[in-house]
Order: sequence, then C-alpha cells, then structure tokens
Amino acid sequence: MSNKKWVRVLDHNELPEGRVTSVTCGLKTLCLTHHGGKYGALDNHCPHQGGPLGEGTIENGLLRCPWHGWDYDPISGKAPGYDDGVETFEIETREDGIYVCVPEEPEHARTVSDVMMETLVAWGVKHVWGMVGHSNLGLAEAVRQQERAGRLHYYGIRHEGAASFAASAYGKLTGRPAACLAIAGPGATNLLTGLWDAHVDRSPAIALTGQVDTQVLGPGAFQEVDLKGAFGSVAVWSQTVLPGSRHAELATLAAKNAILERGVSHLIFPDEVQTIPAPAEDAPASGPEGRLTDRRVRPARAMIEAAAERVARAARPVIVVGHGARFHMEQVIMLAERLEAPVLTTFKAKGQISDHHPLAAGVLGRSGTPVASWVMNESDLLIVVGASFSNHTGIASKIDTIQIDFEPMALGRFHAVSLPVLGEIGETLTDLAEVLGRHRPMKEPNKDQKRDLAERQALWQSEKIRRRLDDQSKGLSSAYVFDVLSRLVPEDAIIPVDVGNNTYSFGRYFECRRQTVLMSGYLGSIGFALPAAMGAWAATQEEGTPFEGRKVVSISGDGGFGQYMGELTTLVKYGMNITHILLNNSELGKISKEQRSGEWAVWETDLVNPSFAKYAHLCGAMGIRVSAPDALKKAVKAALQHEGPSLVEIRTNALLV
Repeated sequence: MSNKKWVRVLDHNELPEGRVTSVTCGLKTLCLTHHGGKYGALDNHCPHQGGPLGEGTIENGLLRCPWHGWDYDPISGKAPGYDDGVETFEIETREDGIYVCVPEEPEHARTVSDVMMETLVAWGVKHVWGMVGHSNLGLAEAVRQQERAGRLHYYGIRHEGAASFAASAYGKLTGRPAACLAIAGPGATNLLTGLWDAHVDRSPAIALTGQVDTQVLGPGAFQEVDLKGAFGSVAVWSQTVLPGSRHAELATLAAKNAILERGVSHLIFPDEVQTIPAPAEDAPASGPEGRLTDRRVRPARAMIEAAAERVARAARPVIVVGHGARFHMEQVIMLAERLEAPVLTTFKAKGQISDHHPLAAGVLGRSGTPVASWVMNESDLLIVVGASFSNHTGIASKIDTIQIDFEPMALGRFHAVSLPVLGEIGETLTDLAEVLGRHRPMKEPNKDQKRDLAERQALWQSEKIRRRLDDQSKGLSSAYVFDVLSRLVPEDAIIPVDVGNNTYSFGRYFECRRQTVLMSGYLGSIGFALPAAMGAWAATQEEGTPFEGRKVVSISGDGGFGQYMGELTTLVKYGMNITHILLNNSELGKISKEQRSGEWAVWETDLVNPSFAKYAHLCGAMGIRVSAPDALKKAVKAALQHEGPSLVEIRTNALLV
C-alpha cells in the first residue's frame, strides 16, 4: 500500500442516490457513483473513446457513457455481456466522508516536449504567454514543469492575439525572444496578427502551436489547419515536431533563427508527439554557446572614408534615427554632439533621445512636429541610422543621404540613397567618429543649427500652450492630456502605445525624458497597447536587467482598448503593476478624420462604450474616470501610485488632437 493513498473525496449526502460525478485526486480523475445505497469509484475514462464517465447518467441500473452510450455496472465497472470494463478503485464510507484509495502520483517521465522546453530555456526564453487547450496539453505540461522549477514564467491570457503581441513587445524591448502558446486550428490562427507585428518590426519571437494527431493530419480532422502554410509568410523558420525528429536540435534552430533573423520561429507539435518519452540520447542543447558568433559587423573601410568625407563637407548635417538604432543611442548621441547636428526620430523611435536634449528635434512625419520637418528641410546632409524610409515618416529623398543599417535589404529600399553603408549601427558610428577625428580638419561646427533649433522649439512650445488652452467643455484636448502625462509619468517608464488619434497626439505632444516607447510600427495594429504592456511588464520583473523595476504605462483610445479589454483580468490575475491611460472619445477618431479628409461621409465610426472605469473596478483593478481638466492630475497620480493594475478613463474631444 506504500504506493497508494486514501483521499477524502465527498461529504456524506453530497452525491445523491442514482447520481454520478467526477472528482480529481492529484492528477487522477475518477467517476464516483451512488447506486443501490453503495458508492463506486471508477476510472473516469471510457476505454473505447475516452468519454468522461463522470458526465454520464445511471439508466436502468447501469452507468451510460455520455459519448457513445456504452453501459457499465456503476459499482463493479463491468460491461454486462462483455469481457471489458472500467478500472475500479477501493472506496470507503468513513465518519467524516467518502474516501477513495488512489495510486501515488508517479514521477514525471521526461518527454519530447520537456526536451524542447528545456532547450528553449537554455537559449534564454524566460516567458510564455498563451492558452492551454486540448491539442497542446502535453506541451503545456512541459511548460508547467519549467515554471515549477523556476526557470520561466507562464501567463494565461484571454485571447491568443494578446499572447503574440506580448511576445512581440518583449522582443522589441529586450532584443531577446519570448514564446506564445496556442492550440491547433483557431488558437494558432489567432496568434497571427501579433506575430505579423513581430515579423515586420524585426522582433524575435517563438510560436508554439499544437496540432491534430499525425494519423489524421491531411483529410480534414476537427480543428485541422495547415499551420506550416498558414505561418509560411510570417515565420522565418517553421517546422513540425515528429517522433523521429532531433528534438533538442529543432528547439535550438527555433531559438537561433528567431535571434539571428530577428523574427518569428514556429514549432508545430502534433498532439500524440508531445508526450512521447524522450530518447535517452536526446539531451537538451546546452544553449547558444558555440552556436552564435559576434554579430557586430563593421562596414568596409572605404565606406567609412566616403561617409566621413560627406560629413566633413556638410554645413547642416542632421541625424535621423529609426527603431533599428534603439540599442546604439549612446553612439548616435555622441556623434550628434560632436557635429552639433539635430537628431530627428521616426515615430517608432520616439523616446530614443530625450525631448529635453538640446539637439532633439522631435518626431518626423505624420505623427511628428513642425520642428522636425523644418530641420530636415533646412539640412544639406541626412545621416539616417536604423530607419526604414516609411511613407508615414516622409524622409526627404532629394537631400544628400548617408544610410547606415545592419540589414542589406533595408539600404535604399524605396529609392536610391547617396551612400548606403552596411554594418552594425554602433560599430559603424564608432568607426565614423574615429575617422572624422583624423580624416582632415573639420569645419567649425555650424552654430546656427543649434540656435535655429532652439528658436523653432520655442515657437512650437508656444503653440502647444495655445492648444492646451482650447475650450475643453466637450472633452479634454490631447495637448492638455499629454502635457499632464509628460509631467507625471516616471521618467524611466516603458510606454506601449496603440494606434489612432491618441497615438498621433502622443507623438506630437508627449515629451519623453528617459522613457522607452513601444508601438506596432509597420503593422500599425489597433489593440497593441494593453497586450504589449504585459510583455513589457514581464521584462521589468527580470533582476539585474536594464528593465528591472521600471513602471509600465500603456496608452490607447477606446477603440484600441476594446480589442483586448478582457486582458485586464490577466493583469489582475498576475498582479501586473501596469497603469493604462484610455482616451475615450466614443469613436474611431482617426478614421472619422480620414473620412472627412477624403471627402467621404463620416460613417460607422461611432462607438457604444461602457464605463471603462467601472469595468476596471469589476475586473479587480483600480478604475478612475476623468471628464474635467482639473481632475486629471489627481487621477493620474493616484493610478501611478496604485500597487497593481489601474486604468484612467479620460473623456476627450475627437476634434482637439
């Protein structure tokens, strides 16, 4: 009896005569019956199709399987007239209740899924967002084992799209991959939007999806989708895990491709493969040691010399910074200060240089300021680093341009540039600074640029003050909202933003100090902000990293928040200290604006909203609603100081953007 234990499963009178129920004892689920004054304990699984007998009924003295109607004696488990039956367990009626004798839980047997999760952890995967379901249970158990051992963290979300957005945001912030988990079919396809966000913004991420059994793959089984085909364009690498695969090597390749290709890797786990015992020789890979090399590629010396010549000749050089330069801003700012060159950013790169730096000229393009466009138009040389030349940014194509990027296809992607330079941005700028120092005597820095920039900034600050003073009786203006947020949001906060008028206004009015901004850049997906905040928050829990302990403040409109508002309960469940700022104008304001601009009728952009503040409260978070300007500061302060999830709903005017 040493490998068994007695477990109390029912109170007296809890299970009426003639009824059945299911109970779980550790990992074992049983069907309990009460018939003829006796209790029975049977294995819950019908031996034919696995039907849950605890959901069956006792009819004419026999327990009927709810799936296909097979009958069993409710006490002995025998099938009348047949040799088969259901395994039974000892059961006793004691003074304090009904007890069943069940086997002790066996030690966990290492599986193929364990091997692969151990390998991903060895490659630095620390977080998984996902939804556990019927076709990924074996894989989910491997994730659970790693979490129980303290090697990673798992977050159960309400929609798989939130899982992939969280993983994408984590990759953008840290440069390291996290994972998202889904079942076959609709769970896997729900991941695609967030994975496309990771793909187009070059964010490393790993998708783990269940799949139907290999024996029924092809004819069209329940929830069968050609996942390799569905993920074909979004994933830089996608493979199905098979019984004979080199499982550790598959996981290694998934991590390696995500890191080196800065994109999405995808592993497909057929249901029955997930629980195959791990072959003794299939040990996990040790991690990236010996599998990765130093990727700091330096440009050809001739290109650096040519770049230095152009810089030395320029009277008004300007640096344009994109998201690709986010890990190299120290070198960018050093070069800017040496040249006394203004620094413009793309919208996706907002915050990479403080808006209070004397050379910061703000965001360029549709989400930007008149300062940035003026500075660019007055320039005679653009030094563009890590930027894509998106039409939303509007980098001038007629100005002499040096483009520096680590991605060959990014160089001259949309039009020819004067000098395309291939190299890791930090290394390239270091080499350029070194050559400039001895290339030949440079001109005196153009003092006019710094003076002109200060004058333009002063004009823009005056304009922002005028906009903050606009009549706000019909809702707060964006200029006012983001002025308050600029003053109150912690200077090292991580700020995921959504899309829409709220985000355009953020780019225009919010003044970054040392904050880090995350957004759905190329994809521009509505709903990004709240799931991205979960990804950012996970990074803030990592000890010894640059993100440890930083506050996360996400910003969206009502349209964007409505996409993933269920995830507020995820924040509550895991105690995520995230403050969400929600600008509520009861419409898709950016679309209304585009309809007016295109001389269309404004149609179907109005929204019917609940009280989002009350909704937050019902979810277990703090919720505050603001409808008057003088209440905003107090509300934001209270939300930021709250330990746990908080939401500030601000009634805004769709026309004051």
